[in-house]
Amino acid sequence: MAGKKSKKKAETVYLVCEECGDYNYIVRRKPGGEKLKLSKYCRRLKKHTIHVEKKK
Repeated sequence: MAGKKSKKKAETVYLVCEECGDYNYIVRRKPGGEKLKLSKYCRRLKKHTIHVEKKK
């Protein structure tokens, strides 16, 4: 059993609109690193806004 590596599983995070607070997108990504901050489309506001990563 020597040399067995432990794999980090992908975690599920939610992208939340900064302006209206809606949970619009679900993303799977590797744990660690910086929080995601992306420009995505918000259906409620009908325009592109900044979405930040949150864990539920």
